[in-house]
Amino acid sequence: MRWIVGLGNPGPAYESTRHNAGFMVVDELARRWSVSVTQNKCKALMGEARVGSEKVVLLKPMTYMNLSGESVRAFMDFYKAKLEDMIVVYDDLDTETGRIRLRYQGSAGGHNGIKSIIQHTGTQTFNRVRMGISRPKPGMQVVDYVLGSFSKAEQPELRKMIEDACDAIEYALEHRFDETMAKFNGKG
Repeated sequence: MRWIVGLGNPGPAYESTRHNAGFMVVDELARRWSVSVTQNKCKALMGEARVGSEKVVLLKPMTYMNLSGESVRAFMDFYKAKLEDMIVVYDDLDTETGRIRLRYQGSAGGHNGIKSIIQHTGTQTFNRVRMGISRPKPGMQVVDYVLGSFSKAEQPELRKMIEDACDAIEYALEHRFDETMAKFNGKG
């Protein structure tokens, strides 16, 4: 079983914010695979799909971003899921808006959702798809920026970035993650 964890914050107030880029990717995968992500389990909304011969679980933690690791840990414990079968999708300030960046290890880089996952799994080694949101303009608080919506001008880049992330995840279900990184890093 493979599992895709999209990071974000629950509730309509956060729906279209930069911090919810991970949720947006899970929603698009759910649409592609004709599955609903509505089952409430493991402190998350979940949906199961069959992609080729693979069972894939889509997960949207409902713990709020800073506690995302609680949901990941609960899922791992309940399903005896392996960390190497997980892909986490999240927003990244250090990647340009419209670009994706795949990694399989590294620090949290200041991202509290990733920090929580590292804390609850005890490792920095897990597959990630980082969604570029760029940095805020000087003088703007990071928290206000990430909890703000994408601008109208950013919508085409956002749409393409979501498509690229979904394509990369689908590719990763059939290929090793290092091959997926080689194919998709720098896209955008």
